[in-house]
Amino acid sequence: MRDIVLIAHSLRSCHNVGSLLRTADGLGLTMVVLTGYTPYPKQPNDTRLPHIRQKLTDQIHKTALGAEDTQPWRHEEDVISTIKNLKQEGYTIAALEQTAGATPVPDYLPPSKIAFIVGREVEGIETTVLAQCDRILVIPMFGSKESFNVVQASAMALYHCRFNPTKQQA
Repeated sequence: MRDIVLIAHSLRSCHNVGSLLRTADGLGLTMVVLTGYTPYPKQPNDTRLPHIRQKLTDQIHKTALGAEDTQPWRHEEDVISTIKNLKQEGYTIAALEQTAGATPVPDYLPPSKIAFIVGREVEGIETTVLAQCDRILVIPMFGSKESFNVVQASAMALYHCRFNPTKQQA
């Protein structure tokens, strides 16, 4: 079974975080890493003010529906360190972003260890973060809108990755 990690970097919406955790649980992801200013549920030794951590946890729970307790996740502030550590563990890092030259998701043959990174809902992933990635993937669009919601885009890419044959590809 493919080893898949999702990095959710600097998302604003607690509801998107909860939905990503639920999607990750449903697809059997190895880990979700919440980086930057992405909100995260309460955790042991949480140093946030009690009312803030409880408010964020409650909002995330509305869409996670318990996946925050069943899906392995962690919070790491620095996304660049997260990427470097995952690369050292043998993961290919694939950003999901609309850029020139990005590989369409349906054309991508994922390796056995892959970490997807998704970013800010409006601005996308910062160029400094994209520069650390091994591959940039895009979901082809056919309608009048320019992008999918971060959760829907993640679900499509992760589903593709989970159910396609493994082929080593950098």
